[in-house]
Amino acid sequence: MKTLFTNIKELIQIRENGEEKISGADMKILPSIKNAFLLVEDEVIVDYGAMADLGILEADHVEDCTGKIVLPAWCDSHTHLVYAGNREQEFVDRINGLSYEEIANRGGGILNSAKKLQETSEEDLYQQSKERLEAVMQMGTGAIEIKSGYGLTTEAELKMLRVIKRLNEEFPLPIKATFLGAHAFPPEYKEDQEAYIDVIINEMLPKVASEGLADFVDAFCETGYFSVAQTEGIMEAAQKYGLPSKIHVNQFTVIDGIEACVKHNALSVDHLEVLEDKDIEVLKNSSTMPVALPTCSYFISIPYTPTRKLMDAGLPLALATDYNPGTTPSGNMNFVVATACIKMKMTPEEAINAATLNGAYAMDLAKDYGSITKGKKANILVTKEIPSYYYLPYAFGDHLLEKVMIHGTFI
Repeated sequence: MKTLFTNIKELIQIRENGEEKISGADMKILPSIKNAFLLVEDEVIVDYGAMADLGILEADHVEDCTGKIVLPAWCDSHTHLVYAGNREQEFVDRINGLSYEEIANRGGGILNSAKKLQETSEEDLYQQSKERLEAVMQMGTGAIEIKSGYGLTTEAELKMLRVIKRLNEEFPLPIKATFLGAHAFPPEYKEDQEAYIDVIINEMLPKVASEGLADFVDAFCETGYFSVAQTEGIMEAAQKYGLPSKIHVNQFTVIDGIEACVKHNALSVDHLEVLEDKDIEVLKNSSTMPVALPTCSYFISIPYTPTRKLMDAGLPLALATDYNPGTTPSGNMNFVVATACIKMKMTPEEAINAATLNGAYAMDLAKDYGSITKGKKANILVTKEIPSYYYLPYAFGDHLLEKVMIHGTFI
């Protein structure tokens, strides 16, 4: 099956040199071709260029993109999409003045979601998650990471990961699974944290690994949650099973977690709403991708990741949704890109680079996703007729995508 896109107003995020991530000042550059064509054969991008150079190409389907922008699908590298129910009452509690920590201390937050999930059947959990995944695909997400972490028992964590595995088997987009048993301490372990760490390392991890249910491991490295030493112990244990780390860190406080993550070659460090200069220095010359989650900051009114400081220091940056029931009940990557521009003063070029190629890197998917590159998978977005790609973050409340292609097929 050959699909030919013609008369594309602008084909953006073209990468011919095999870049796996974009860093620093280079993030301001978004390579493109105006008045372009793009040829997809089966699941793969096979050719592109200027319409003047098209010549004669046979195709099974021709898509006229006059007035439309074409770009790679969004790569969302941090989500908690598999969960049960919702936490709408906590939304109202925050409006009424309660903090994230106060809600958690009253039995809300992660523990609230864990209780609901433990009581939900695997089939029901799958059906709820399936609807969310279908929705984010329609909004342009073409690759996604999904974490466990609302189970907090071995049985419930495995249930979540089995749901993620089933989604990966039944949907066309790539889905990376992350084991996040270290999301919060269950109430029964509140006074004996090391006993729960022992359960994660010696009970949960071996079962997760033996069933091949995870690609990565994560921990909520934060004051009041998992300490740097506890997080390091989990990272070290996961490495024995060949599981790299993607760690929640520096959301509320600075506790030297970034240094520990870099030491253990974490693929990404996520949140980073509070940063010190020493954290930025540690990230330099590492392979670890900083990941910002701007719609989390938007929803719970906490500081935004200082993205300018990161990029001005020559670092790369990825953007993701943090889709979850408590602090970001939205998987809309279009709004993430817009919020990054509006609230974090990222340019549209920087935000699109962060939400495509760098997002793919943060899931170890950059060899096949995240850019318009010959040989990469055909995960492609076609906008409606718009003035330019600047219009995507500018008209932040509009639905501007006309078509989404995943692995060479329109969904």
